[in-house]
Amino acid sequence: MADFDHSEMSSSEERTWSIIVHAAAFAGVVVPFGMILGPLVVWIIKKPESALVDRHGRAALNFQISMLIYFIGAVVLVFVAIGLLLLIVLGIFWFLMVLVATIRVADGRDPGYVLSIEFLK
Repeated sequence: MADFDHSEMSSSEERTWSIIVHAAAFAGVVVPFGMILGPLVVWIIKKPESALVDRHGRAALNFQISMLIYFIGAVVLVFVAIGLLLLIVLGIFWFLMVLVATIRVADGRDPGYVLSIEFLK
């Protein structure tokens, strides 16, 4: 694994990029798989410059990948009638969690994602 120099950003810039990495998930509203691609692009570009952005990028991606898995499961369940309701609930849950995480990060706290599977450690 590469040894990154995490000392190039000021704390203000780190917080700003940490907010952006979480908010970038809203790209999923307009771009297919944007909920993963948005945070992934920001994380890949900025993780070498900041340990904080690296940590937040991994948290955002773990949540987005988890939600994609849950959405796929709900789509499968559409054929059993409960899936449509589950898709609606998951969509609202996703939107609120990304919004809350972005606000929490702006306040200098951890994002606090619920139901996030830790794929990236």
